[in-house]
Amino acid sequence: MGKCYPTVSEEYKKAIDKAKRKLRGLIAEKNCAPLMLRLAWHSAGTYDVKTKTGGPFGTMKQPAELAHGANNGLDIAVRLLDPIKEQFPILSYADFYQLAGVVGVEVTGGPDVPFHPGREDKPKPPPEGRLPDAGKGSDHLRDVFGKTMGLSDLDIVALSGGHTLGRAHKERSGFEGPWTPNPLIFDNSYFTELLSGEKEGLLQLPTDKALLSDPIFRPLVDKYAADEDAFFADYALAHQRLSELGFAEA
Repeated sequence: MGKCYPTVSEEYKKAIDKAKRKLRGLIAEKNCAPLMLRLAWHSAGTYDVKTKTGGPFGTMKQPAELAHGANNGLDIAVRLLDPIKEQFPILSYADFYQLAGVVGVEVTGGPDVPFHPGREDKPKPPPEGRLPDAGKGSDHLRDVFGKTMGLSDLDIVALSGGHTLGRAHKERSGFEGPWTPNPLIFDNSYFTELLSGEKEGLLQLPTDKALLSDPIFRPLVDKYAADEDAFFADYALAHQRLSELGFAEA
């Protein structure tokens, strides 16, 4: 389905560029790229293609959405971003939170994710329970990403590779530890680690292992482990699709 992006003013474009620079500084100072990526993903990943509700529309700043179990710890991201957001009142929270995710990938060595501004803030947060459950398998991943969000099998595997950044925290998700030896570098090590088996100190969740046992997911895991450029190309477009769910629909 094609996109029809809204036109934004020159002033708005300049604010995006300036905010991007400020975000690079913040992320470098606080080492918070993984948290910014999680904020962007959890904002966008609530989209329901059938009801056209949820999605990347700035509702994450509301206490009701921050209180969802899957969003434990994201109040820290919102707090870190507030002082920068205050400098750019022209920007929507919707654009700003998605921009933070894009910058988080870029400054850790990942691909440039295409970014189109113009999302509007919506007043009503989505209901709880739309985000994926890390304790489940491939059917669940397809239900959440495929049937609910409208994304593809390729998107599921490419986006899973985003776990190259960051770590799970017991108090937030019930799981503990990083997926890769260097959780502040964006590369294809999520896939190489997945293929090399479980290791002391590194995390493999049921949703990660599901990628190995599924006949459609597994060849993509093999491909991305062998070819980082292929992973980066597919990841950039999958991240863009996620960040634009429900936005600029033609």
